[in-house]
Amino acid sequence: MIRKTLSTDSKKILVRFELPSAIWADSVCLVGDFNNWNQVSHPLIHDRHDGTWYVILELERGREYQFRYLVNGREWHNDWHADKYVPNPYGGTNSVVCSDLPDSSTATRSEESTQHPHDDS
Repeated sequence: MIRKTLSTDSKKILVRFELPSAIWADSVCLVGDFNNWNQVSHPLIHDRHDGTWYVILELERGREYQFRYLVNGREWHNDWHADKYVPNPYGGTNSVVCSDLPDSSTATRSEESTQHPHDDS
């Protein structure tokens, strides 16, 4: 799931990337354009209360960032609530987050408005 909120910096946006508690993992990292596809620089935090995995990034507004989740250092997952999806050079798809806000000050993508590509590991 992706949640977007305003940042204190008007040129940036806060984006919360979140995976559900159904993901059984020892580790999850967010990998994408924003960290030059570094597989370890953005680990998600495991919330022991509700079981979700999350990380919050401050991204430059008005851009699109491709990303994926790397689970246990070997399984690639897309975000089923991404703004869109694009083909990657490995025959799969990457999730894309657009760093803008709709008309309201916060937004969460609805499952009904997003196509769900198959996760490819």
